[in-house]
Amino acid sequence: MLYVVPTPVGNLEDMTLRAIRILREVDVILAEDTRVSKRLLDHYEITTSLRPYHAFNEHRFVEPLIQELQGGRQMAMISDAGTPGISDAGFLLIRACHQAGVSVTCLPGPTAIIPALVHSGLPCDRFHFEGFLPHKKGRQTRIKWLAEYPFTFALFESPHRLVRLLKELAEFCGPERQATVCREISKMHEESRPGALHELIAYYDAQAKVRGEIVVVVAGMESTK
Repeated sequence: MLYVVPTPVGNLEDMTLRAIRILREVDVILAEDTRVSKRLLDHYEITTSLRPYHAFNEHRFVEPLIQELQGGRQMAMISDAGTPGISDAGFLLIRACHQAGVSVTCLPGPTAIIPALVHSGLPCDRFHFEGFLPHKKGRQTRIKWLAEYPFTFALFESPHRLVRLLKELAEFCGPERQATVCREISKMHEESRPGALHELIAYYDAQAKVRGEIVVVVAGMESTK
């Protein structure tokens, strides 16, 4: 059995009781960064063995891990924060488990996407999650597509590229398009700032330094009519 276990995106108290139990019971935990994960495990007095599993080694480790799982080992997979497989490693191993007949259980739990969508106050009965945009090739094509998307959409962005993204969105969506920047979700300095794109650009352009994990939620074209 492979357990996909979400971990807190900020506050350690967001860990579920079931997730704690699973991490204690499995034979090994596959972690994106063992140093980050050890702090979480130490907090909950979990002593299960950690093994690195991330985007840079997943291709060569998938087959050996499948063999171990078929041999009867119980494993849990976690990322640094949130649910593995969403803009993190995990998809390849989960797919390989399905193909090899290995059982997979994905626990519900923390994610930055849903709190950001709900907190934005924008319609979220339908939405599109874009994740990270490509840095260069295909970037403008994707933004043009998003600008015409009828429903709310959400993107991940790094702090040092936030203003650039907001300006690109304003160029294609229009400066009055409503959006919300959600930063440091579930952490001490959590911030959710709604406004028109031109207002958000002015605010973050004036900041000396923007920190933290960021989700940008943007109103769809239908919401602007």
